[in-house]
Amino acid sequence: MARRGGAWTAALLALAACGEAEVPPHLRVAGGTPERGRSVILEHGCGACHVIPGVPGAVSWVGPPLGEWARRGYVAGRLPNAPENLVAWLRDPQAISPGSAMPDTGLTEAEARDAAAFLYTLGAAGVPPVPAGMPLGPGEGGPRAEARLRPR
Repeated sequence: MARRGGAWTAALLALAACGEAEVPPHLRVAGGTPERGRSVILEHGCGACHVIPGVPGAVSWVGPPLGEWARRGYVAGRLPNAPENLVAWLRDPQAISPGSAMPDTGLTEAEARDAAAFLYTLGAAGVPPVPAGMPLGPGEGGPRAEARLRPR
Protein backbone atom coordinates (compact mmCIF):
# COMPACT_ATOMS: atom_id res chain seq x y z
CA MET A 1 0.00 0.00 0.00
CA ALA A 2 2.81 2.45 0.82
CA ARG A 3 4.38 1.73 -2.55
CA ARG A 4 1.13 2.66 -4.32
CA GLY A 5 0.91 5.96 -2.39
CA GLY A 6 4.49 6.81 -3.34
CA ALA A 7 3.71 6.20 -7.00
CA TRP A 8 0.72 8.56 -6.82
CA THR A 9 2.82 11.21 -5.11
CA ALA A 10 5.50 10.91 -7.78
CA ALA A 11 2.89 11.13 -10.54
CA LEU A 12 1.32 14.24 -9.01
CA LEU A 13 4.72 15.91 -8.66
CA ALA A 14 5.54 15.11 -12.28
CA LEU A 15 2.24 16.62 -13.44
CA ALA A 16 2.81 19.74 -11.36
CA ALA A 17 6.22 20.20 -12.95
CA CYS A 18 4.62 20.17 -16.42
CA GLY A 19 3.01 23.56 -15.82
CA GLU A 20 6.05 25.54 -16.91
CA ALA A 21 8.02 24.49 -19.94
CA GLU A 22 11.72 25.10 -20.40
CA VAL A 23 12.18 28.56 -21.87
CA PRO A 24 14.51 28.77 -24.89
CA PRO A 25 17.79 30.60 -24.14
CA HIS A 26 16.94 33.64 -26.31
CA LEU A 27 13.75 34.22 -24.28
CA ARG A 28 15.20 33.86 -20.79
CA VAL A 29 14.88 37.00 -18.71
CA ALA A 30 18.06 37.90 -16.81
CA GLY A 31 17.20 38.29 -13.14
CA GLY A 32 13.60 37.16 -13.63
CA THR A 33 11.92 34.27 -11.81
CA PRO A 34 8.74 32.76 -13.29
CA GLU A 35 7.34 31.74 -9.90
CA ARG A 36 7.63 35.31 -8.59
CA GLY A 37 6.29 36.57 -11.91
CA ARG A 38 3.05 34.65 -11.50
CA SER A 39 2.62 36.36 -8.10
CA VAL A 40 3.44 39.79 -9.55
CA ILE A 41 0.84 39.31 -12.29
CA LEU A 42 -1.75 38.26 -9.72
CA GLU A 43 -0.92 41.08 -7.27
CA HIS A 44 -0.98 43.81 -9.92
CA GLY A 45 -4.33 42.68 -11.29
CA CYS A 46 -3.22 41.86 -14.84
CA GLY A 47 -6.10 39.38 -15.03
CA ALA A 48 -8.54 42.30 -14.92
CA CYS A 49 -7.72 42.82 -18.61
CA HIS A 50 -6.08 39.60 -19.86
CA VAL A 51 -6.64 35.87 -20.09
CA ILE A 52 -3.47 34.43 -18.54
CA PRO A 53 -3.13 30.66 -18.15
CA GLY A 54 -1.95 29.65 -14.70
CA VAL A 55 -3.14 32.84 -13.00
CA PRO A 56 -6.34 32.43 -10.98
CA GLY A 57 -9.13 34.73 -12.13
CA ALA A 58 -7.23 36.01 -15.19
CA VAL A 59 -10.07 35.46 -17.64
CA SER A 60 -10.86 38.95 -18.98
CA TRP A 61 -10.91 39.81 -22.67
CA VAL A 62 -10.37 43.59 -22.36
CA GLY A 63 -6.80 43.22 -23.61
CA PRO A 64 -5.28 40.42 -25.67
CA PRO A 65 -4.99 36.94 -24.18
CA LEU A 66 -1.41 36.25 -23.08
CA GLY A 67 -1.40 32.47 -23.55
CA GLU A 68 1.49 31.15 -25.61
CA TRP A 69 3.34 34.44 -25.19
CA ALA A 70 6.68 32.85 -26.08
CA ARG A 71 5.37 32.18 -29.61
CA ARG A 72 4.46 35.80 -30.34
CA GLY A 73 6.45 37.85 -32.82
CA TYR A 74 5.94 41.33 -31.38
CA VAL A 75 5.45 43.22 -28.14
CA ALA A 76 2.67 45.81 -28.46
CA GLY A 77 2.70 45.26 -32.23
CA ARG A 78 5.84 47.41 -32.46
CA LEU A 79 8.91 45.73 -30.99
CA PRO A 80 10.36 42.26 -31.63
CA ASN A 81 9.33 39.88 -28.86
CA ALA A 82 12.53 39.82 -26.83
CA PRO A 83 13.01 39.92 -23.05
CA GLU A 84 14.32 43.48 -22.82
CA ASN A 85 11.49 44.77 -25.02
CA LEU A 86 8.85 43.00 -22.95
CA VAL A 87 10.34 44.33 -19.70
CA ALA A 88 10.38 47.88 -21.16
CA TRP A 89 6.74 47.48 -22.26
CA LEU A 90 5.64 46.24 -18.84
CA ARG A 91 7.41 49.15 -17.13
CA ASP A 92 6.20 51.97 -19.40
CA PRO A 93 3.75 50.96 -22.13
CA GLN A 94 2.91 54.55 -23.11
CA ALA A 95 6.55 55.25 -23.99
CA ILE A 96 6.42 52.41 -26.52
CA SER A 97 2.88 52.83 -27.81
CA PRO A 98 1.43 56.24 -26.90
CA GLY A 99 -2.34 56.09 -26.51
CA SER A 100 -2.36 52.34 -25.92
CA ALA A 101 -5.08 51.02 -23.65
CA MET A 102 -2.35 49.31 -21.60
CA PRO A 103 -2.05 51.34 -18.39
CA ASP A 104 1.09 52.12 -16.44
CA THR A 105 1.11 49.21 -14.00
CA GLY A 106 3.70 50.69 -11.67
CA LEU A 107 5.97 47.66 -11.90
CA THR A 108 9.50 47.96 -10.63
CA GLU A 109 12.34 46.70 -12.82
CA ALA A 110 12.54 43.51 -10.75
CA GLU A 111 8.77 42.94 -10.90
CA ALA A 112 8.73 43.50 -14.67
CA ARG A 113 11.57 40.99 -15.10
CA ASP A 114 9.73 38.42 -13.00
CA ALA A 115 6.43 38.98 -14.87
CA ALA A 116 8.23 38.68 -18.22
CA ALA A 117 9.97 35.49 -17.06
CA PHE A 118 6.58 33.98 -16.26
CA LEU A 119 5.02 35.08 -19.56
CA TYR A 120 7.85 33.41 -21.49
CA THR A 121 6.92 30.07 -19.92
CA LEU A 122 3.58 30.33 -21.76
CA GLY A 123 4.08 28.63 -25.10
CA ALA A 124 7.75 27.84 -24.48
CA ALA A 125 9.51 25.13 -26.49
CA GLY A 126 8.12 21.66 -25.98
CA VAL A 127 4.57 22.83 -25.36
CA PRO A 128 2.33 22.06 -28.32
CA PRO A 129 0.56 25.16 -29.64
CA VAL A 130 -3.19 25.51 -29.38
CA PRO A 131 -4.40 26.31 -32.90
CA ALA A 132 -6.37 29.49 -33.42
CA GLY A 133 -10.06 28.91 -33.93
CA MET A 134 -10.20 26.01 -31.48
CA PRO A 135 -12.90 26.20 -28.80
CA LEU A 136 -11.70 27.53 -25.47
CA GLY A 137 -11.64 25.13 -22.57
CA PRO A 138 -13.77 25.44 -19.44
CA GLY A 139 -12.89 28.59 -17.52
CA GLU A 140 -10.76 30.05 -20.35
CA GLY A 141 -13.45 32.22 -21.92
CA GLY A 142 -14.25 34.55 -19.07
CA PRO A 143 -17.68 34.80 -17.46
CA ARG A 144 -19.66 34.10 -20.64
CA ALA A 145 -21.36 30.71 -20.60
CA GLU A 146 -21.55 30.28 -24.37
CA ALA A 147 -18.71 28.67 -26.28
CA ARG A 148 -16.09 31.01 -27.73
CA LEU A 149 -13.21 30.49 -30.13
CA ARG A 150 -9.55 31.21 -29.60
CA PRO A 151 -8.50 34.39 -31.39
CA ARG A 152 -6.75 33.97 -34.71
